[in-house]
Amino acid sequence: MPTPSFSRAKWSIAALFCFLGFQYGTWVSRLPALKTRLDLGAGEVGLLLMACGAGAAAAFPLVAVLMRRLGSRTLSLASALALIVVLAALSVVPNYPLALLAVCADGVAVGCLNVAMNAQGAALESSYDRTAMSQLHATFSAGLLTAALLTSGVTSLTQSVPAHFTVAGAVLLVLLICARRSLLPDAPAPAETAPTATARQGTRRWSLPSGLTLLMGAAMTFGTITEGAMNDWSTLYLKDTVKASSTVAPLGIAVVSATMLLARACADRWRDRWGDGPVVRAGSALAAVGLGLALLTGGVPATLLGFACVGLGAAAITPCVYVAAAERGSDALSLVAAMGTTGLLAGPALIGFVATAGGLTLGMATVAASALAVTATAVWIPWNIRRSPEREPLPASPDHKDVTTLR
Repeated sequence: MPTPSFSRAKWSIAALFCFLGFQYGTWVSRLPALKTRLDLGAGEVGLLLMACGAGAAAAFPLVAVLMRRLGSRTLSLASALALIVVLAALSVVPNYPLALLAVCADGVAVGCLNVAMNAQGAALESSYDRTAMSQLHATFSAGLLTAALLTSGVTSLTQSVPAHFTVAGAVLLVLLICARRSLLPDAPAPAETAPTATARQGTRRWSLPSGLTLLMGAAMTFGTITEGAMNDWSTLYLKDTVKASSTVAPLGIAVVSATMLLARACADRWRDRWGDGPVVRAGSALAAVGLGLALLTGGVPATLLGFACVGLGAAAITPCVYVAAAERGSDALSLVAAMGTTGLLAGPALIGFVATAGGLTLGMATVAASALAVTATAVWIPWNIRRSPEREPLPASPDHKDVTTLR
């Protein structure tokens, strides 16, 4: 398979990121309709969301195996196709147990696609010696936004979930076709060598993740706790603690989302200029200090400014950690991604426990502490040294290194 140009490969991989954001945003936006149709309580809806996150986190051993056997290109396409099937199933599930099963399967497919598409993104940067990961993550946010807009438009015409998911499925198929055209090819499997050495190497990867891999996983966990908790608790903090009006309170999540999307669109230039390590350390410190000062100052303007600091500062954390983890191999990438999913899953609940014990201000202070923990862990991670931008693709040759399988 010929190696595509940087631009074509980047847009194909971006279609995968947009695909995942759009698929997730589509079914989550129809939770109220699913709740009504299946006659669910609030606790059952919470368990439904937990099942998705648990499926994604539990998929780590499977993802590690599939990445080695299939490679990132094949796994990304297969898991994306599975997500379309799951979306169709969710539109017609007749009862709650089957809905739990479908959402758990969705989480497993999300875990597979998350690792595979980030492997493609990391391989894109390595193969072409150019930055792109932050912009790819920005397209995930764009997919979420597009799903919300489509939901609003479809529900203004019909409340039918099957009709909505049929339209969404067609959009997902288009994105999948666009992605398939120019994904980076998987490298051929290496020739068999001494089986005992290979077996020992494989055992080490499985049983004993390195301290560096765990450190990257910790940075990813703290980063996703910061990001996820802001999405879940910012509105409530503005309303109940800052006493913002019902009109102003929703601006919290809007400020975080908008600044994060803007920063991710620009972060690759920052990485080119200053390097991944300084961008992560400075960004996480900005998030921690900005939110901390906002909590101490109080008031709506200061709080919104602090939330903007979190969006700007946290935007590049996960893209840079994914790139660093991918250089350690597919098993390291799978473990770091699973730890990030755990942070997204456990973070909002952790903040809730802290808020119950000591108030929501203390809960939000925990978010600032989590961002500060990213700064501390980032000091010890060996980050990529950025190359000069606008470099042309490496020429195809027999010794051209294809790293999409990330072995």
